Amino acid sequence: MQPSGFSRRTQWTQRTNRWSTLRAEKEARGDALLDLIVSNPTSVGLEYPAEILQSLAEPRAAVYEPHPLGLPSARQAVAQCYDGAADPERIVLTASTSEAYAFLFKLLADPGDAILVPRPGYPLFDFLGGLESVRPLAYPLDPGDGWSLDLNELESAGRAGARAVVLVSPGNPNGVYLKEDEWARLQDLCRRRGWAVISDEVFSPYATAPDPHRVECAAAKTGVLTFSLGGLSKWAGLPQLKLGWIRVGGPEALVEQALARLEIIADTYLSVSTPVQWALPRLLAAAAGVQQGIRRRVQANREVAQEETVGSPCRLVRSEGGWSAVLHVPSLRSGEQWALELLAQDGVLVHPGYFYDFPREAFLVLSLLPPETVFGDGIRRLVARIQEGAS
Repeated sequence: MQPSGFSRRTQWTQRTNRWSTLRAEKEARGDALLDLIVSNPTSVGLEYPAEILQSLAEPRAAVYEPHPLGLPSARQAVAQCYDGAADPERIVLTASTSEAYAFLFKLLADPGDAILVPRPGYPLFDFLGGLESVRPLAYPLDPGDGWSLDLNELESAGRAGARAVVLVSPGNPNGVYLKEDEWARLQDLCRRRGWAVISDEVFSPYATAPDPHRVECAAAKTGVLTFSLGGLSKWAGLPQLKLGWIRVGGPEALVEQALARLEIIADTYLSVSTPVQWALPRLLAAAAGVQQGIRRRVQANREVAQEETVGSPCRLVRSEGGWSAVLHVPSLRSGEQWALELLAQDGVLVHPGYFYDFPREAFLVLSLLPPETVFGDGIRRLVARIQEGAS
């Protein structure tokens, strides 16, 4: 018997956008492209220590001994990422940050409830929310105001029945961290409205400079039920070793209830790889060297972007961290039109701002991970194309 239909949760638009269509056509022809959107650190020529592969040979990994919240040794290793200040009993391991979101949406929201998410932002929340039958409601971050939180806008967006607020610190792609004064005001709002906070901190190790006003880990605070997210994909530059985590913080009674419920959710899936869990202490110990290599690459490419855009129609938007660069370019064309022209005429891959729901035109988003020669060639072609088109 054939199914009568498919879930409304998977009724996504199957239409391919013009940029993706053009990219596929050029790749099919074998055209040489300068990839300024690559987000996989394992594919850009960075050096990784042999310790990473060796750590996966732990003999104990051959025995299946599931722990719903994660192996104690693995949770202790995550706690050490926070300078030993985190309680391993308040760490929950997941197979990825995406799965962490899925667990938390299940925990906090019933079908039809809303979760507040930042715009612009990484284009993932609509899919994750839809699969969990919750409604992502966008609250705006204004690039003209340093991407700061506007609590009036946030409260207005949340009047449609929100259950939680998602923060991304540093933002992706804007690279701005949550500040202590913003966090204090946000906690007051969340207490009044009964909202929990989900703080995505996967890019937090990649700050451009120290800042005493930055919130390093939202879950370290106790004012409101808060879940801070991290994972190997960004913290150790290892997207192929699937492991993420949730650090739970807030009022004691709420934390205990959240952990008890998360344990049942996690026990239902038992999805975290045992070999990766046993390897985690060594993987995280090796992460410092990987992070250093990524920071050097990102900083070198950011400096090149700054040098090449000085005196041009392109403005490099201020960033405090992460792996992305945002360029504000003349609105004579849309971001999509600029990205299409760069791809068609110059063989340069950049993302148009609308991929990230930028509130106005025209923005382009670049990765800072490519090899320096590739990035330098690409940014020079980009600036030349924008200068020609704006003249």
